[in-house]
Amino acid sequence: MLEALYHSMMNLPILAEAALAGVTGSFTLGMAGLGSGIGIGLVGAKAAEAVGRNPGAFGRVLTVSILGMALAESIAIYALILAFQGR
Repeated sequence: MLEALYHSMMNLPILAEAALAGVTGSFTLGMAGLGSGIGIGLVGAKAAEAVGRNPGAFGRVLTVSILGMALAESIAIYALILAFQGR
């Protein structure tokens, strides 16, 4: 256990050096993609749950879920723009 902690702490200077060397764009894109994927998955899961509970509200649930997925995806697109700018 302590050995694994020691090895993970040894990588911290390497990660900090990589961030200073300009890997920040891909890190930004990766984190935004991760967050966007989690957000889209949660919206889809909750939309399926809502339709399962009330099938008559399918149209309204579909509209709101598409809007939520579009907003989550826009975060990833914004991060892509920032990654190409090198931020």
